[in-house]
Amino acid sequence: FETLALVFRQFPNKNWRFHGVHYSSSHTTLSGNALEAGRATPAPPVGRDLGPHGVNLAEFVRRYNDATRGQEGMVIPVEVTVYEDRSFDFVTKTPPTAFLLRRTAGIEKGAATPGNGAVGTVTREQLRRVAETKLPDLTAGSVEAAMKVVEGTARSMGVKVAG
Repeated sequence: FETLALVFRQFPNKNWRFHGVHYSSSHTTLSGNALEAGRATPAPPVGRDLGPHGVNLAEFVRRYNDATRGQEGMVIPVEVTVYEDRSFDFVTKTPPTAFLLRRTAGIEKGAATPGNGAVGTVTREQLRRVAETKLPDLTAGSVEAAMKVVEGTARSMGVKVAG
């Protein structure tokens, strides 16, 4: 018996897009759920994504909220592994880069058309702090390489990097 998981990723504009498939004979891995830290509820998207797999939603919500306590106001992605016996484990990731940049620049959303004027500005030091936060989830080998990745995200959002 083999299980199949379709993995979706939530983009900054709250749209979900197909992200990948994970196969396993003993478990299913669901990634892409970006939930507000400390405020998860069994309502969608949690119930919609985990309910069909038989996960105890109240238990997941309690454990997720406990794990993200102290990070209220942040959006924390989570990767959930559901086993055949309906038990589960999860791993929290770092907040999305776009979320961190919007928060750092003090803007509500990125530019509708990047390259036609900046909607906000961040300094090199602020960019470094965002890169250091994101480093565990990036494939970058150094903080400087992570800064380039974050700077590319900033550019695509219409956020100018000063300095």
